[in-house]
Amino acid sequence: MPWTERLSLYLDLIRWDRPAGWLLLLWPTLSALWIAADGFPGWHLLAVFVGGTVLMRSAGCAVNDVADRDFDRHVQRTAQRPVTSGRLGVGEALAVGAMLALLAFGLVLTTNPPTLLMSVGALAVAVAYPFAKRFVAMPQAVLGVAFSLGIPMAFAAVQGSAEWRWSAIPDAVPLWAWGLVAANLCWVLAYDTEYAMVDRDDDLKIGIRTSAITLGRWDVPAVALFYALYLAGWTWSGRQLGLGGAFYVGMGVAALQVLWHLRWIADRSREGCFRAFRANHWVGAAAFAGGVIDLAGR
Repeated sequence: MPWTERLSLYLDLIRWDRPAGWLLLLWPTLSALWIAADGFPGWHLLAVFVGGTVLMRSAGCAVNDVADRDFDRHVQRTAQRPVTSGRLGVGEALAVGAMLALLAFGLVLTTNPPTLLMSVGALAVAVAYPFAKRFVAMPQAVLGVAFSLGIPMAFAAVQGSAEWRWSAIPDAVPLWAWGLVAANLCWVLAYDTEYAMVDRDDDLKIGIRTSAITLGRWDVPAVALFYALYLAGWTWSGRQLGLGGAFYVGMGVAALQVLWHLRWIADRSREGCFRAFRANHWVGAAAFAGGVIDLAGR
């Protein structure tokens, strides 16, 4: 196989042409980084967390495609993924994922011990997620944990010490920062339930578990509730931090987008649900922008 064709398969494997996934992970992580640093965190940490986010999300895609290859061939939207279609071998896909995760770990090595210790747990959750849908009624909650651990890692990177001890983690990550984690988990539950609603009919046939199936006819109200908890929790955390007008404007813009998303998913159509999911990164971008502008004005 020509190297150009193989490279194209690798890029397809990690969803390089679909950045919505890593943007959903990036915005709350960068928000936490700015908040922890009380402003611009410096180019080093910015590069570490942007690069690490893209690399780990890409590695997660490779692991997910290997784990779900027998399911994905029965789902219209995923049947042509490289591993599922047989164009890329399982071992090769795992090697790509391992290489990307190793590069991400190399970036974490430039931070501090608390961040390194937390990265081990974050990796374990990221690897476990693709298998959760076999055993957990709402595997989107596991994804929520995986997509939220960048928040305490950002605090640890900014405020952590050079000591190799587990107690250094709570020393670096204040209690209220876990409120951001809980709020972000609710946001993940909202947008990934929308994503699961796209494939609900196929998932019912092949017997896997998703929040869309578990919630049934309560799916749309539940998504609305998850969004409300996210907006309320993130806003409350910002208030505890003393963030002001620009932050609230950002959260207001995020809330307006959420109302539009609820209109898109009201009829539960595949197109509307997928459109809402893909647009969700703008919700996170609004929250991030509001916080950055507010902190810059101090």
